[in-house]
Amino acid sequence: MSDALADKRTASRFRILAEIAERQPAVSQGEIADAVGVTSQAVSEYIRELTEDGLVEKEGRSRYRVTKEGVDWLFQEAKSLRRYVDHVTEDTLETLQEEAAIATEPIAAGETVSLSLREGLLHATPGEDGPATGVGTTDAEAGTDVGVTGFEGVIDMDPGTVTVYRVPPVRNGGSRGVDEQELRSATADADLVLASGVEAAVALRRVESPPTVTAAAGEVAADAAARGMDSLVAVTRDEVGRVTDALRDGEIEYVVEGA
Repeated sequence: MSDALADKRTASRFRILAEIAERQPAVSQGEIADAVGVTSQAVSEYIRELTEDGLVEKEGRSRYRVTKEGVDWLFQEAKSLRRYVDHVTEDTLETLQEEAAIATEPIAAGETVSLSLREGLLHATPGEDGPATGVGTTDAEAGTDVGVTGFEGVIDMDPGTVTVYRVPPVRNGGSRGVDEQELRSATADADLVLASGVEAAVALRRVESPPTVTAAAGEVAADAAARGMDSLVAVTRDEVGRVTDALRDGEIEYVVEGA
């Protein structure tokens, strides 16, 4: 466990040092006191100790800076906090939470089920054959939704792929400037066809693959890839950056094709 969670004094040192780092060099002890929930006198005492410990240096009246040693200490404590939070979130809370899945066969409440992702949706099958299992919390017929909790293991899933297909803006030909055979081929194996921009949407309609989504296409493709689905995003060339930024933010690999 992080030292910042071990006792109240260390937690206060962490918070006050973080506040100094955010506000430096002009530091208002009163503002820090309000943010942390202690008195201004207590903040003054903490800053004196942090200075003596070499974590803070004083540059003048009400002017302080966090030293390299102070930054390193903050980083270490923040990393420990993150590890602890990840442990609580992933190892504890996720086993307690309840999710909905599609029952592939009849399931009785309390029955152990194997979990899988199909078409981006969680499916539950009676038995313990899969690498990921849970426990049904409701009765369910095949094809209906069932509650699942007590998750164990990891769902076997390969991340989906994203193809970003560029379409010329209307001033450069728009949908008419697209190689329709190439675009039709690009959509053939996609689980999800998306568009960003009018020219892109029209180009997809010209090849008889109307887009499922025409807004926030990059974000939707990133989420779909995380669920194992392959997407084709036709995007007007002027909007390519908006789509690829969303994919990079989601740490999703992609390829760019088209004009």
